[in-house]
Amino acid sequence: MPYRLYFLLLIIVLTITSSKAQEKAFQEGEWLDYKVKYGWFNASEASLEVKLDKLDGKTVYHIKGYGKSTGLLDVFFKVRDRYETYVDTQQVKPYKFIRDLSEGGYTKNKMIRFDHSQNTATVHDYKYDTVHKHKFTDKTQDMLSALYHLRNQVKNEELKQGDEYNLNMFFDEQNFDFKTKFLGREVIETKFGKVKCLIFRPYVKSGRVFEEQESVTVWISDDKNKIPIQIKADLAVGSLTAKLNNFKGLKHPFKIMM
Repeated sequence: MPYRLYFLLLIIVLTITSSKAQEKAFQEGEWLDYKVKYGWFNASEASLEVKLDKLDGKTVYHIKGYGKSTGLLDVFFKVRDRYETYVDTQQVKPYKFIRDLSEGGYTKNKMIRFDHSQNTATVHDYKYDTVHKHKFTDKTQDMLSALYHLRNQVKNEELKQGDEYNLNMFFDEQNFDFKTKFLGREVIETKFGKVKCLIFRPYVKSGRVFEEQESVTVWISDDKNKIPIQIKADLAVGSLTAKLNNFKGLKHPFKIMM
């Protein structure tokens, strides 16, 4: 079913990177809320939040992502997804990642511990009671930490149409190299007013889920926050749109054109 894709899309589509550090794009207390439509129907809600926490005696960002179905979908295909990552407060590298899914009878419950000194990921699969170790490449992110790492790295003013970027990601016990192309800039209408956005297109695998390799487009705010404003995806069956519905705790002013 395509419904299980909505939250995954929200997190992984911003696969862009830069080697230059700059001012942080987020802070503790940030919260983002999204409404997701499948075709004409309000299908689900998703949210992302950032808090400070302790892990192994170290202060870390504890980032949580939640997704749930709504309306009629919740009656016939209930979705309750939870993603969590614990990351370094400076480099935003992941130490621990949790993926707990319940989607219309499909379930997944995994926890990954990242050892960056050995480049080793230990994957605990609680559904099948297994533990496996895998090697990962340098500067690897999990699917949730990637969004926040990239928001810190992107330099809006240096982006040129056609630029392509890569990101190493460890996901579902595999290493992935995601590539994204910068398409340009656009002002879009939102519930908050007109917002200047940067447009990106990640390259995704076509087949059972996605209609073609270039079927996902994402708009992020062209400001210091660089938050996802809108995501559109053409799926193998139907289409999906996610839009920012609410927010609080942004580190920088949210620029709206009146």
